[in-house]
Amino acid sequence: MMGGASDDWWVLLFYPVVFWVPFGPFVMAALGVWHAREPGLWPRLWSVLLPLEPVVTLGVVACRPGKEPGDYLLYFGGYVFGITVLPWLLGHGITRAVLAHRAHRAHRARRGGATGAGPENA
Repeated sequence: MMGGASDDWWVLLFYPVVFWVPFGPFVMAALGVWHAREPGLWPRLWSVLLPLEPVVTLGVVACRPGKEPGDYLLYFGGYVFGITVLPWLLGHGITRAVLAHRAHRAHRARRGGATGAGPENA
């Protein structure tokens, strides 16, 4: 022990876990939007690599031998799916739906089907 600090350096791995809980859903939603707007290697790579450290670190702790089966369900359901996967799917899906709707409206406007801005032309 040096200077009153602990020698457990692995505790530093938990700082991203603490920040992932409040900010992770927003980051994953933004990555989902980025992937929907520009599909390719970089958005897909960032969508996998960015949440890897906080998710795997907590997974190692949550899925130790001797844990109850409910702990696994809580980890995968709440942390992996609820905080990481679901916001990405929502950001990606909503962006794809909006882009498809805009493309459909632009196609109808080019054909001359929509001239006004009323709800019947949306």
